[in-house]
Amino acid sequence: MKRVAAILLLTAACAAGAQPPPERADATAPDPFPSTYRRAPGAPMAITGAHILTGTGAELVNGTILVRDGLVEAVGEDLAVPEGYEVVDASGRWLTPGLIDAHSHLGVSSSPTTPLSADHNEGTSPNTAEVWAEHAVWPQDPQFRLARAGGVTTLMILPGSGNLIGGRSVTLRNVPSPTVQGMKFPGAPYGVKMACGENPKRSYGARGRSPATRMGNVALFRRAWIEAADYARRLDRAGSGGEPPRRDLQLETLAGVLDGEILVQNHCYRADEMAIMIDMGREFGFRIRAFHHATEAYKIAPMLAREDICVATWASSWGSKMEALDSVEENAPMIEAAGGCAIIHSDDATLGQRLNQEAGIALAAGRRAGIDVTDGEAIRWITANPARALGIDDRVGTLEPGRMADLVLWSANPFSVYALAERVWIDGAPVWDRSDPRYQAPSDFLLGQPGQASPR
Repeated sequence: MKRVAAILLLTAACAAGAQPPPERADATAPDPFPSTYRRAPGAPMAITGAHILTGTGAELVNGTILVRDGLVEAVGEDLAVPEGYEVVDASGRWLTPGLIDAHSHLGVSSSPTTPLSADHNEGTSPNTAEVWAEHAVWPQDPQFRLARAGGVTTLMILPGSGNLIGGRSVTLRNVPSPTVQGMKFPGAPYGVKMACGENPKRSYGARGRSPATRMGNVALFRRAWIEAADYARRLDRAGSGGEPPRRDLQLETLAGVLDGEILVQNHCYRADEMAIMIDMGREFGFRIRAFHHATEAYKIAPMLAREDICVATWASSWGSKMEALDSVEENAPMIEAAGGCAIIHSDDATLGQRLNQEAGIALAAGRRAGIDVTDGEAIRWITANPARALGIDDRVGTLEPGRMADLVLWSANPFSVYALAERVWIDGAPVWDRSDPRYQAPSDFLLGQPGQASPR
């Protein structure tokens, strides 16, 4: 039995008095806030004549994709279209998997931006592993629709990086919903946000608190993992009939990391600090799934490839802070060339609307430097590779039979500055159409606001 599930069941069984009433049984489930997402109905569909980048590395110049029951049924260059399928003629246009933003704060850092809508940093302690981003996501954030218009179909929403351990992430389907549960990606693993470097030491050192240095960062990280390892041992003993520890939400999250159930998403810019974090993972027995921002990842690209750690980064981020002074536009292509897992992410609501252009900047820079990356390989930076970092690559990120039919039809090569997402589907159902006002309605929050009289 998994440790976290064991403690939830044991604490319920050992509670004073009778067992919890049946209507409250879900409060002791491993996921007490389950997804209620359901795919919208969609008719069988064929998109024909498209230049398809499948996300597997393959490129089909005159391709057809068949979609049925929300899934990719077939993809190829010589497919017959079955009778009864809606046909979308995509001649002269490009088709890709839906884009996946591996680092977003939509919903927790909402628009309009005010101090009262900033819910991404629980800046009360260097370690706030007990908080969950989904408990602050505002589904009416108007920025979700803008991301859809940029082809983004799935997002990982993270707490901010002011803390060493900022809390749990949540993976969302980018669909309109009145609740976060209605957006929550069914079965997607949780992540935990960690941050090294400038942000935590600046956040607390400025207040005369620890950590105030990078030494302090590492010391407090190690203290947290020592406590988590002890908690995990007590959970193991409880699973064998021993006395369960008092439930601790902070340590529960970290024990989930040690069990491999919760994935580490680590904000870290400098190469030397990434190497330290890798060593810390070895010390305590956890693996880092992805380094985020990681502007110096190119310096240790073979190491990151060997460790199977993805790199979620930008192309144009030079000079945003001291940690970013040695960033280069070729970062993602250099990771790709070393055999690693390169990702282009946003960390910004505006950039989240043009991930394809940011990937295009990196691709062009790599080619100028002599790194031969094809369009078919580069599209993985915003589709298949982020799916891998989020632990959902068995369901999304590529156009293969059996995968969720998340699709973007582009007006031009998606790496072109002129390319627009004309149509977007999630699970085979339309969620955006640049020529159809029915799919352009603003957030409910904006209805009735000045300038929002038209759904366009």
